Amino acid sequence: MTSPAGSADFSTLPLTPATLANLTALGYTAMTPIQAASLPAALLGKDIIAQAKTGSGKTAAFALTLLANLNPRRFAVQTLVLCPTRELADQVTTEIRRLARSEDNIKVVTLCGGVPLRGQIASLEHGAHIVVGTPGRVIDHLERGSLDLEALNTLVLDEADRMLDMGFFDDIVKVAKQCPKTRQTLLFSATYPEGIAKLSAQFMRDPVTVKVEAQHTGNQIEQRWYEVKDSQRLHTVGQLLAHFRPASTLAFCNTKAQCRDLVDVLRAEGHSALALFGELEQRERDQVLVRFANKSCSVLVATDVAARGLDIASLACVINVDVTPDSEVHIHRIGRTGRAGETGLALNLASMNEMGNVGKIEVLQKKETVWSPLAELTPTGQGPLMPPMVTLHIQGGRKEKIRPGDVLGALTADLGYTREQVGKINVNEWSTYVAVDRSIAAQVASRLNAGRIKGKSVKVRVLED
Repeated sequence: MTSPAGSADFSTLPLTPATLANLTALGYTAMTPIQAASLPAALLGKDIIAQAKTGSGKTAAFALTLLANLNPRRFAVQTLVLCPTRELADQVTTEIRRLARSEDNIKVVTLCGGVPLRGQIASLEHGAHIVVGTPGRVIDHLERGSLDLEALNTLVLDEADRMLDMGFFDDIVKVAKQCPKTRQTLLFSATYPEGIAKLSAQFMRDPVTVKVEAQHTGNQIEQRWYEVKDSQRLHTVGQLLAHFRPASTLAFCNTKAQCRDLVDVLRAEGHSALALFGELEQRERDQVLVRFANKSCSVLVATDVAARGLDIASLACVINVDVTPDSEVHIHRIGRTGRAGETGLALNLASMNEMGNVGKIEVLQKKETVWSPLAELTPTGQGPLMPPMVTLHIQGGRKEKIRPGDVLGALTADLGYTREQVGKINVNEWSTYVAVDRSIAAQVASRLNAGRIKGKSVKVRVLED
């Protein structure tokens, strides 16, 4: 089954008036292809295997289904969503909460590693309707008896291919065996490795298979290709940034070593750049993602694995520092820019020995590559790229009952800064991050250190490269 042509309206689905009104308020006008293809069957209670990439609207597709299956007055876990990474689990939790706004007080709990079990056990004891988590931590709770799946009616496997890549096959089977046999199972995956068929054969019931062709190859993304020698590749990235001056750039490298080297080169040239790769500690990873999303970092350099599940709403530019050998991955990389009707820029560097991979991309995109001359890359602005904001790290988070409004109040009502000088505020379990205008960062940090948030004195530091 493939997606229908055109996008249907959500009002054609059997959703409550309150849900439809909330979708309209959230700016969901027409269904994306994956939503139009999967929701009618999913809302009838059928098991679904859906092939769709990040950014295709898949979270809303399964969130609307699990919310339709939910009884808010029953305080028991009725849905379990398994995700490969903590970042994706956090994003899914946020999206479900937004889509559940029209319902009575639906409780969503996130269960991931890197966070003490204590708080998670307490959250489950208070009663949860929906659990979103990573396989390892969910199994921890099942083995301790702190998570009970007896009332479960919906199991969702999000980015199932990535979970298989990470070696979670046995864990997924273990979790599925503890779910009631009568439940509905929704499996979403960007690719379709053989492990998916093996999973579905083990515990899905006559699943409907839905496939949406790779999106993002449209005209909203301008692609430019430059031929480089390996020795000039990293320096050329600096030239691209100086010429195009994108507000935010995600640069993809094929290896961790290349990521580290590129960040060193860009910083030496004065650009604001951070690296994201596999073995970063969770706290460092959180900080990198927060700083990139809140406009405190101009360039994020990442490997494909590290960037999985990373969803930045408006990304001006993607740079492919190395050509990926997997042409589907190329489509996925460049599809992170030019979203929601905005235009995006995809800049690609290729050396002679990568031309075979470029050919594979041409076949998939059904168009020939147009090469641009390196000579066109001349600096067009003043100096290196510096982001407009700087992130302040405040010791203390949800555990200290800090909310975004408390931080905003301390900065505006107490210290007299304007709302425009304050950017995104992220409150985690133990820490809070707030983006402030670059020109006032040091001053804000010292005034907050001398002042109070919610009546308590706090420790604040400026996060710099």
